[in-house]
Amino acid sequence: MAEVSSERILVAVSGGPDSTALLVALHEAGHDLTAAHYDHALREGSDEVARQVAAVCTSLGVRLIMERRTEPVPKGSLQAAARILRYSFLDRARVQADAGVVALAHTADDQVEGVVLHMLRGCGLAGMRGMPVRRGHYVRPLLDVWKTEVREFLERRGIAAYEDPANTEPRFARVRVRTQILPELERDRPGIGRRIHAAARAAARWQEVVEQAASGPITPDRLRTIPQPAAAEALKLLYTAAGGAQPGLSRAHLDAMLSLAGPGRGGRGVDLPGGLRFRIVGGLMQVVPSRRPAPEAARLEVRSCEGEACGDRQAAHLRPGLRLHIGFRRPGLRMRPLGGRGTRKVQDIFVDARVPREERDGWPLVFAGDRLAWIPGIAVDSDLVSGPGEGGIHVAITPMPVASAPRIVRLETPKALEEI
Repeated sequence: MAEVSSERILVAVSGGPDSTALLVALHEAGHDLTAAHYDHALREGSDEVARQVAAVCTSLGVRLIMERRTEPVPKGSLQAAARILRYSFLDRARVQADAGVVALAHTADDQVEGVVLHMLRGCGLAGMRGMPVRRGHYVRPLLDVWKTEVREFLERRGIAAYEDPANTEPRFARVRVRTQILPELERDRPGIGRRIHAAARAAARWQEVVEQAASGPITPDRLRTIPQPAAAEALKLLYTAAGGAQPGLSRAHLDAMLSLAGPGRGGRGVDLPGGLRFRIVGGLMQVVPSRRPAPEAARLEVRSCEGEACGDRQAAHLRPGLRLHIGFRRPGLRMRPLGGRGTRKVQDIFVDARVPREERDGWPLVFAGDRLAWIPGIAVDSDLVSGPGEGGIHVAITPMPVASAPRIVRLETPKALEEI
């Protein structure tokens, strides 16, 4: 079993042999533990399993946090829905227990089964790795421990654990891999399960190298200079850094994001799972919420002043006598920006200012009659601005529009797990 840290550990205990053995082993090692059991309430007798878990925790003197499902099961795959509910509970229980990590009891056998499933569906390097030893605050100390060793551990202590009938139901793909595919492979190639496990460990080390190559500032130019596996990993890290679930991006998502990083103008985007959107603004790459909250109604503040001598850089200083109002962009809108030559399309001004496409229609504009006088924070019309030393009107807008700050997200190289 992998070493664990000295911080408090929340142990996910289903009542089966693997999680029971993990709980006992961590307790015998002297760790500060809290156990967590989620009753999916999907089978008759699940309440009895919960009582068995409680009895084991009582005998060990370990605090137990339990919860029984009361909400409807999400639609779709039963296993996927149960997993969503279970992990949601574990996240809540970790906070309640004030635990640093959540220990899961996946074993070497589970790792091999997962890798085979990934290969059957088609996978890359991350899929060949199988389950990582650590992902966020979830850790898996038993990934190098086989189920035969788990059962021997429990037998030596006289502990009988619950055997979940779902583990033998062939309607589940994982069960078919466990009971049909892997036994057939073992008959033809004895020891292949351990070789797949060794390959998964090697893939995990290679994945660390890819992640290291992917770390650092993420820009389109840099993305095009690193190998594609590292580029894809960089995009995954950018996505998870913005709050996206892991794993959450399909190959189609990654291909679209990589394609978007090619030469072109900014403001484009790809919608991603979890209500997020990948976009390129100028030379920067971002993952942001797909939908921005409705902006506050903008208000004009107009008063007399001495022009730019007032020193307010957030305001425009226009000629006196103008009748001003707030509006928004429309097709073909142009202005003569101060400091430029001739007139320009507002669309082009927004692009040069790196205002994302989805924010442009909601950007308040200040008009003098039918003429665009000021794009707040970006440009002012050269014919309407007050001249040096001339008095005029001080024009401000509240709230001041600001584009979602383009930034480079610096990603730290994931550390190899030395201690759990």
